[in-house]
Amino acid sequence: MAPAGLIGRVGTEPDRLTRYTRCSYTKLGLYYWPMGAALKRPADLFDRQREWAELSAFVSDTTPGLRIAIVYGRRRQGKSYPLRRLAAATGGFYYQALEHEPAQALVEFGDRLGAHLDVGRLAFANWDEAISSVGRLVPRTSAALGSTSLGMVPLGGALSGGAAVAVIDEFPYLLEKTPELPSLLQRAVDRSKEESWPAVRLILCGSAISVMANLLDGQGALRGRVQTSLLMRPFGYLDAARFWGITEPNLAFRVDAVLGGTPGYRELVRSAPASTEEFDAWVVDEVLSPSSALFREDEWLLGEQRGLDNRALYLSVLSAVATGCRTQSAISAELGRSQQSVLHPLDALVRLGFVAKDEDVVRQRRPVYRIAEPIVRFHQAVRHPRSALFEDRRGAEAWADSQRSFESLVLGPHFEQQARQHVGRIGEQLTGASIITVGTTVISDKDDRSAHELDIVAVSPGTGPRHRVIEAIGEAKLRELDAGELRRLERARTLLDGAEDAAIVLVSASGFSDRLEAQAAERGDVHLLTLADIYQS
Repeated sequence: MAPAGLIGRVGTEPDRLTRYTRCSYTKLGLYYWPMGAALKRPADLFDRQREWAELSAFVSDTTPGLRIAIVYGRRRQGKSYPLRRLAAATGGFYYQALEHEPAQALVEFGDRLGAHLDVGRLAFANWDEAISSVGRLVPRTSAALGSTSLGMVPLGGALSGGAAVAVIDEFPYLLEKTPELPSLLQRAVDRSKEESWPAVRLILCGSAISVMANLLDGQGALRGRVQTSLLMRPFGYLDAARFWGITEPNLAFRVDAVLGGTPGYRELVRSAPASTEEFDAWVVDEVLSPSSALFREDEWLLGEQRGLDNRALYLSVLSAVATGCRTQSAISAELGRSQQSVLHPLDALVRLGFVAKDEDVVRQRRPVYRIAEPIVRFHQAVRHPRSALFEDRRGAEAWADSQRSFESLVLGPHFEQQARQHVGRIGEQLTGASIITVGTTVISDKDDRSAHELDIVAVSPGTGPRHRVIEAIGEAKLRELDAGELRRLERARTLLDGAEDAAIVLVSASGFSDRLEAQAAERGDVHLLTLADIYQS
C-alpha cells in the first residue's frame, strides 16, 4: 500500500470508478508529483522560469477551497504552452474554449470534463452547476485517475492532501456570451470556504487583455478572489536572441526591432535570417509579403482586443505615435482632434501594452508616448505608408523606399530603448549605485536658448530630501558618436541639480571617433558602449 496523500484509482475495470486509495504519490499514471512540492520545469519550455515558478507555487498550495489564478497576455506570447504542461504534470483538467453559443459551449465543457474523468459526457443544466463541479474536483495524476464516479467529492466531504488543477483557456470567449461567469465564480469561491470544498486551483487564461484585466478591477466580481495574476510578457531582447538562435548582435537587434520578443512569431516564418546580409530579403519575404501571416499582424493584434469600438481611431493614434508624435498635443494635432478626445484611446492603448507612457524622470512635465510593441511600430512606419506597393508584390521596391523611415522611426527608437534597458541591467557596475529606473528627460539651456534631450538618465534611490539621485546621463544613437556629444553631455550635466558626479554614458551602434575614444580612455566618468556590449549576456 502506498503512503497517504494523493487520490489514485486502484482496480483495473474501466467501469469501476469507485475504488480509490490515498497516497503521497503514484506511479500508476505518467506523472510523479508529490503534493505540496514544486513542479519540475518542463525541459521543452524555453525561459519562463519566473512564470513557471509562480504557477507551480499556485497549484502546489494545498489550502482547502477553490482558488483562482489569472494568466493573460497578447496572443502568441506562449500562455497556453506552459498551461498545457502544467495540467499534464498534475493530471489536471485543461479546457480550451471556442467561440460558441452558450448552450453549445456548456455541452462541450461537460463533454471535455467527462472525458477527463473517464466517465463519458457530463450534462450540466447551467454554468453554475458546471463551476460547482470543477470546484469539487480532487487531485489526480493522469486522465485515468479520480476519486469518485465523477472525480469529485460531495459538499462537506472535502479531502485533505494536495490540490486538483483545472485550466480554462480562452476564457474571454465564454465570458462574451455568458457575462455572469465572474459572479458565479465569486460565489463558488465563497462557498468553497464555507462548505469545506477540496483544494482546487482554477487557472483562467485569455488573450483579450482588457477583458482579463477587467476581472481584477475594483468593481469586478472577482476582485479579492484572485490569488495569482500573471501577465505573460514578450521575451526580453537577450532571451529573444537565444530563442531565435541568433548570435550576431546586429542581426539580433534588427530582428528584435521588427518582431520583438513574441515567441509565437517564430512559428509563422519559415526560418530566421542566417546573417545581416540576408535580413533585407527575409523581411520582404517573411514579414512584408501579402501571403505572410505577419503581413497585417498589427491590425489583428488590435482587432482581438474586445471593447475597442472605434478601431480606426486607435490605429490613427498608433500611426501618429509611430511616426514621431510623442506628446498628447502633437498626437491630437496630427489627427486634427482635441487633446481631450485622444486621451481615452491613448490610455486604452497603454493599458493594452501597445503604447508606453514615459514620465520624465527629472522634471514634472507632461509624459511622452512611444510604441511599446515592435511589430506594431514596424507596420505603422514601414508597411502602412506603402501598402499598395507591398500588396502589388513590389516588396523589394517598397522596402528600398522605406529605408530612411525604417532607420529613423524603427531602429533608432528601438536602439535607444535597448540602451536604457542595458544601462539598467549593468547600472550598478557602471556607477556603483543600485539603479531603480532609467528614463529620459529634457533640459532647458537658457544661456544658448536650446534644449538638451537626454536619451539615458539613470536614477538611484536617495535619502532625505533627495529621494532620487541621478547616477548617469547619456546618449544612444545608431550613428558614430564623436567628442562633440561628450561636450554636450558635460554641459547638460551642469544644468541638472545634484548631477555633478553623474557618469556619462555614450552608446553607439556604429562606433566612436578616435578622439572620443582617446578622451574616454583618460577619464573614469565616461563609458562607451556598443551594440555588442548590449547583447553581451
